[in-house]
Amino acid sequence: MQEELRAILDEYQGQAQLKPGQLFVIGCSTSEVVGKRIGTSGTDDVAASLFEGFTRFSKSTGVDIAFQGCEHINRSLVMERNAAEKRGYDEVAVIPVRRAGGAMASFAYRNMADPVIVEHVKAQGGIDIGDTFIGMHLKHVAVPVRVSTRSLGEAHITLARTRPKLVGGSRAVYEL
Repeated sequence: MQEELRAILDEYQGQAQLKPGQLFVIGCSTSEVVGKRIGTSGTDDVAASLFEGFTRFSKSTGVDIAFQGCEHINRSLVMERNAAEKRGYDEVAVIPVRRAGGAMASFAYRNMADPVIVEHVKAQGGIDIGDTFIGMHLKHVAVPVRVSTRSLGEAHITLARTRPKLVGGSRAVYEL
């Protein structure tokens, strides 16, 4: 699974070209990865494997990462304190656990250097593994990024990047 994730993220980065310091949000149902219904069979084994892959991606690109929790914690996110503070995000008081937050977010919380939980982010890119709906955490305007692999394990994946809004009217120019 790590090789599959690495290939997906490499292909994504080749197209999205996220810059160091930008934010990449991760929504992941480990239940869906193993072929079960979202929220029913979360597993630390899958979370550990994916966490390692996302950490590697973060280190190689310089991109900050945030792991979205499930609906039971209002899709709040786990991220490193320094990444949250540099963006001015407010910390909220909740600790994600497998049954309220999900296996991926709870694993990230237990394994990051100095994790905090924030309620909202505006990321420049992201991955949704298992239809967890990360769109609320992407900046406007989200643009789908198509990669050759459409699933990770048994879970459907969707990737996106963002671009600035196009403003103006019929006389506006968008490229030099």
